[in-house]
Amino acid sequence: MASIFSRIVAGEIPCHRIAEDDRFLAFLDIMPLAEGHTLVIPKVEVDRIWDLEPLLLGNLHVFSQQVALALEDAIPCQRVGQAVIGLEVPHAHVHLIPLNRVADINFERPKLNVSQEELAATAEKIRIAYAKR
Repeated sequence: MASIFSRIVAGEIPCHRIAEDDRFLAFLDIMPLAEGHTLVIPKVEVDRIWDLEPLLLGNLHVFSQQVALALEDAIPCQRVGQAVIGLEVPHAHVHLIPLNRVADINFERPKLNVSQEELAATAEKIRIAYAKR
């Protein structure tokens, strides 16, 4: 059975897209730790990030870098943190989280309660910043 992320890639489940190309997709986490919390995934379904072919893994991080720089431009923060956990969805993914303190990337913290309208507005800000890069 396809992971929820593969279903997002296929268009079966909607998301707030930030950026994509033929290999990768970046979209907002619907249960964010901070405004702008973005997930970056390879479009190919691979469970563990370390099982990605080395060139694809490297390119995932290059793609993530461009998204992270756009996040820094769009969302007030000191920097963007990156986390690879991989326990919640069996599809390799990177979390990009705007940070102002270390606790902002603590996944045991309660998630923000944001509306679809707020997510759409945040995604638009990040897409504009991404397009300017």
